[in-house]
Amino acid sequence: MRADTDVDAEAVPDSDADSVRRALDAFRAGDPVCVHDFADREGETDIVYPAGAVDEAAVAHMRNDAGGLICVAVSDAVGDAFGLPFLADALDHPAVDDDPEYDDRSSFSLPVNHRETFTGITDEDRALTIVELGNAAAAADADPGNYGPDDFAAEFRAPGHVHVLRGARDGLRGRTGHTELGLAMAAAVDAAPAAVVCEMLDDETGAALAPADAEAYARRRGIPYVEGAALVEALA
Repeated sequence: MRADTDVDAEAVPDSDADSVRRALDAFRAGDPVCVHDFADREGETDIVYPAGAVDEAAVAHMRNDAGGLICVAVSDAVGDAFGLPFLADALDHPAVDDDPEYDDRSSFSLPVNHRETFTGITDEDRALTIVELGNAAAAADADPGNYGPDDFAAEFRAPGHVHVLRGARDGLRGRTGHTELGLAMAAAVDAAPAAVVCEMLDDETGAALAPADAEAYARRRGIPYVEGAALVEALA
């Protein structure tokens, strides 16, 4: 994974290179990016934020304009430091069947609330949980030997209202979901290895918002729109 924001113009067509640059500039500034994964994968566009930049207004933006689950993706190394399991591995129930059609497995880990929240579901509560997950990810990334599961448990409780996702061990080389795409952008701008992702749904059909509609929305709102394939070419 590349740590800089210089995009190889020979590897990525100019239009894709421009979209990647705009996306990384926004992410570096703490602003959202609309990321479409792949038509042959989930075929979804997510609104993606760096976790450390999320406030109440950002949570409201995602629940109103996206409508999917608001999740925080953390890198595999941070997941290890937190002691977080994959949720399917932690549950002992006959309903567990982690074999989605779009991938080898889901990236869901524990849903958590920060311990200073009340119910955990309000915009204020979720913003606090998300920002503190970003802070914890930064601490674990900086000194993984000095942040462990007990430290995580001192800050967060499960179950909660913010789903934590674990990134693939090899990043975009191992998996190309929104989890890894968000984490790749975070790494590219030297942000904490924690990214917030929320699927955009169509109010009329209830299905995933069509890419053309998501791109039009992004254009109206002045939010960068980028294809997952362009991010993979630039950052993997």
